[in-house]
Amino acid sequence: MSDLSLLAEFDSFEVSDKYKAERDARFFKWIKVLIGALAAILVLELAIYKIVNPSLNVPKIVFSGNKNYTDDNLKEVISDLYNQNFFAFDTEGAASRLSSVSGIESVNIEKVFPDKIRISVVERESAAMIFLNEEGRTVPIQIDKNGVLFNNINSEIAEDGSIPIISGIPVEHLESGMRLPAKYRVLIDQIAKIQSLPQKYFAAVSEICVVPKASGNYELMLIPVNSRIRVLTGRSLNEESLQYMMVVLDVVNSIEPNVTEIDLRYDSVSYRTAVNKGVGGENLD
Repeated sequence: MSDLSLLAEFDSFEVSDKYKAERDARFFKWIKVLIGALAAILVLELAIYKIVNPSLNVPKIVFSGNKNYTDDNLKEVISDLYNQNFFAFDTEGAASRLSSVSGIESVNIEKVFPDKIRISVVERESAAMIFLNEEGRTVPIQIDKNGVLFNNINSEIAEDGSIPIISGIPVEHLESGMRLPAKYRVLIDQIAKIQSLPQKYFAAVSEICVVPKASGNYELMLIPVNSRIRVLTGRSLNEESLQYMMVVLDVVNSIEPNVTEIDLRYDSVSYRTAVNKGVGGENLD
């Protein structure tokens, strides 16, 4: 082979390597452009996800813990805040408005990025019930274990008899956050302790009447279910006193069917009849 042919062959290899290098350079250039474009799209999507959407869209409000109040009931309370975006949503204002609802004990609000507001409420639980006159109507008002009066959508008498009705407490109207006078909170505390027991003692009691005394204190008069008899007691209301009342009712009814009132005060039992208004009694201790 001549030197001329070897030189031509070398030049051909040099041109081929140069073309391949240029082709590889163009390929890597397009790869860099593609990666840059994808990175730009990713940054744009993140910006839309973290800034644009939360700023422009109304967040989804999710309620939990509500039983007596529906989601629509609670949304109506914060309706003036409902159209705010995620960043502008006033959590303190919403908590304040919801806390003003008499049947709600506490509120916790959490923002969940990017478009959700979680509102957890704790509703008050009824320990007892009273009836008030509002605008010519008699309405049930509930009392929680702390003596706070409240109303809610389902202010109805519990069918299982677990919520006793109280009368005689000097409350004329309901105000937001209103509590019973301090001296009556002892009674509510006693009722709450009895409710924590497995037996439903209040299913046998139609009404608990608060009877004021001249000294400014009070006593209790219990009215059993399906009975005309009134049972006078002191201020102590507990499991033992209710069990004692039931035993006495059975004994007295077996002795005298016309009894209208039984007095369990002063560690003795006396009763009054409807026929002659006479009084009889015996010590059951």
